This record gives sequence, C-alpha cells and structure tokens, in this order.
Amino acid sequence: MCLFCYKIIFTLINKILTYSPEETQEAGFDFASTINLSDVIGFTGELGSGKTQFIKGICKYFQVKDVVNSPTFLIVNEYKGSLNNKDITINHFDLYRLKSESELLSIGFDNYISENSICLIEWPDLAIQHLGIELKSVNFDYRNKENERIIYT
Repeated sequence: MCLFCYKIIFTLINKILTYSPEETQEAGFDFASTINLSDVIGFTGELGSGKTQFIKGICKYFQVKDVVNSPTFLIVNEYKGSLNNKDITINHFDLYRLKSESELLSIGFDNYISENSICLIEWPDLAIQHLGIELKSVNFDYRNKENERIIYT
C-alpha cells in the first residue's frame, strides 16, 4: 500500500484512551456530535470493554432522561431524546444473545431503522449481515489497568 494511503487510513481512525467509566462516558458524549439522524452505528469489543458506558455518553448528549443500560436480555431499549429542539428516538440494541438472522427479524429489527432515529448496536455482526452495508463503527479494547480502555472511532 502506498504511503499516501496509509496516511488516509491513519487520519480516519481516531484513538481515544480513557481511564475510568466516567471518562468513557465523556468520550461518548464528545463522539455524539458526529452522529446524524438515521445513523446506524456498531459497537464492538469484549464483554465489559466500555460499550455501554460510551453509549450512556451518547444518550446524555441527546438529552435522554431515561436510565441507559445495556439491553442484554431485552435485546433493544428505546430512548427518547432531542436534537436541535426536535424529539428523536435512539434505539439501543445488544445482539449478543441472537444467533441467527431469523431471530433478528423476529424482534422487528427493520422497523427500528428510520430517518427519524439513531440506532446504536452492540455486537452488530448479525445487523451488518442483514443490512449488507458497512456501519459506522466504534471498537473497544482493554489496556493494562482495570479501567483503562482504548476506543477506536
């Protein structure tokens, strides 16, 4: 690959280091300014790597009043928020427990994706397969100490 191509790839990937759950939430809050209505964003990383903390920050940016938790057993949580003084819906998925595209369809997945909502998907592999598109993504990894995280946006 040419040197110019490496520069382009390097500038497209933003690396964020956080040292506490609160800092991970702040990083999510900052990232939220890049989100547009109708975006579908995938969040990848091991269990406990900070995905839900980051999403809490995103929801704070969009003035969600509800408690934001990972919908591990519910599969999807729907939050009401605001963007430019307009009501919006944020759909927060955790697809970890789903094993097939038919299970994804059985929860009405396609009904959640619209021009008037934002979809935040933890464990997005099935959604990517179903939609057939590359999602905007955020990837999480552990660092050396317990609460240290590396986040790639």
